[in-house]
Amino acid sequence: MTADQPGLLEGAIPPENNTALFGHDAAQEFLAGAYRSGRMHHAILIEGAEGIGKATLAYRFAHHVLSHPDPLSAPETIADPDPNDSIGRQMASGASHNVLHLARPVDEKTGKAKSVITVDEVRRAGKFFNQTSGTGNWRIAIIDPADDLNRNAANAILKILEEPPKRSLFLVLSHTPGRLLPTIRSRCLSLRLQPLSAANLDRALAHLGAAPGESDSIITLSEGSVARALLLRNYGGVDIAEAFVDILERGSLTNREPIYKLAETLAARDRDVAYQFFTELAVDRVQAMARDAGVTGDLMEADRLARLSSVLKDHFATAAAYNLDRKQTVLHAFSLFFG
Repeated sequence: MTADQPGLLEGAIPPENNTALFGHDAAQEFLAGAYRSGRMHHAILIEGAEGIGKATLAYRFAHHVLSHPDPLSAPETIADPDPNDSIGRQMASGASHNVLHLARPVDEKTGKAKSVITVDEVRRAGKFFNQTSGTGNWRIAIIDPADDLNRNAANAILKILEEPPKRSLFLVLSHTPGRLLPTIRSRCLSLRLQPLSAANLDRALAHLGAAPGESDSIITLSEGSVARALLLRNYGGVDIAEAFVDILERGSLTNREPIYKLAETLAARDRDVAYQFFTELAVDRVQAMARDAGVTGDLMEADRLARLSSVLKDHFATAAAYNLDRKQTVLHAFSLFFG
């Protein structure tokens, strides 16, 4: 399957269409048990690294809840959703009256997703919950991810969470929950997902059409993320990662040719996804280096690298917000590394 909607990676299956989930059996058991108890929290914060199955889990659970509207008679496990039943068809087409997916809206001029979820999108949630369900069924909002809420949108969501309507369920997805409003986090029950094991990542990639053994090297670099594996596999991510590591290992700006070559590659007009992959890779790599320094007892270096990761993250966010030149953004990122 190709990326036929904004934000969907080539080779990925949209979460609302995906019938398989790998590596999160315990999370599914927890959600099924919480629902079956009849005392489920109205808002669940599903947190974890990007691309490990949070949205797929949310849609599976939504299908489970809508298929079994009486919690006390619901099964003890969450089954693979049937894409051909009425609930599955409606969710897949975005036509369900009981499920609202809040994500970054598409800019009509560019055809690309905007950088944030706006308050106008959250107002849709207010109208959604104010409508009376014709079936008396649950109303489920999937916020994907809540990290993208701007300040006004976050405050608007908070108001709904503070006084949730009856038979409402919020599935709040987050890659970096520490960046959410503390008041939003405090009103949610946290459910943390772990990166996929190598075996589960291999199964997930096979589900997406990878041949056996094809993805061994990619699995090593993917850190348990299907999204990162697809970036490595389909967007030249392996070459970008190898070039980035090679530059870091040189340890200085003495030889600028590899840096300029990588910056020019990432600045090309058709390399949007590859550029995004690089920005995430750079921040993740520094964070990993900070953790390694902490483990070895070099606390000063760990602190320096932790601060650097924050500076890099802000640098890339500012560049994205103001649509700054990507080549200069990449070059400046390396000057931060070696400055």
